Amino acid sequence: MPQIKEFSIEEKLGSLINLQKIDSKMDEIKILKGELPMEVADLEDEIQGLHSRQTRIEEEINGVTEFIEERKGAIKESEELIKKYEKDSENVKNNREFEAINKEIEMQQLEIKLAEKHIKDANEEISDKVVLLEKAKKNLGAKEGVLDLKKTELEKIISANEKEEKEFQKLSEAAKENVEPRLLASYEKIRGNFRNGLAVVPVVRDACGGCFYAIPPQKQSEIKQHKKIIACENCGRILVDEELHNNVEVK
Repeated sequence: MPQIKEFSIEEKLGSLINLQKIDSKMDEIKILKGELPMEVADLEDEIQGLHSRQTRIEEEINGVTEFIEERKGAIKESEELIKKYEKDSENVKNNREFEAINKEIEMQQLEIKLAEKHIKDANEEISDKVVLLEKAKKNLGAKEGVLDLKKTELEKIISANEKEEKEFQKLSEAAKENVEPRLLASYEKIRGNFRNGLAVVPVVRDACGGCFYAIPPQKQSEIKQHKKIIACENCGRILVDEELHNNVEVK
């Protein structure tokens, strides 16, 4: 069976420092992007919502327009019936028939007035919806303009740093292979706890380089000996001595 190489604590710390420095370089590129990726995603969601709102208003206008055409058709039918009843009234034989026809004519006249009222109300509704539609279109146009600017800005940043980011991504994957799984899991968990992504920090001026918590001299001495992995009692970051930290260079 092939022998599995056992790494010393100093080598393990060196691998962690190397990985941290690579990941910090990628973090710097992400900082350059700032909130732009999130802003672009939010704008795209908002624009999608505005498109849906515009479509809904247009469908409502079409629905009201169809209703108006139906009412116009009803008016036409009533007018034709009135003409028919007027013609029939010329041939009535008694007052009873005459009154019945007059009632039908009055009924159709009421239907016409009601339909005309419905048309008037519907036209007013369309006018209100047209105003809403214009506002929606204007708002949509403004948001799309902002999105274009944000996308252009983001694309410039991505284009300027794409090659470097890919290189650091490869370096990070390679560096992770040199860190034992248990230690890597701890590193990534600690890294995820802090916005600056620092999981491995040097002791600087007798304090933790992450949270600036004072490190006692005895503890500093243990850190410099590289005999065990030591975490900051305050923030939980992995502590290394400044000399070792400075000696590890990312190529």
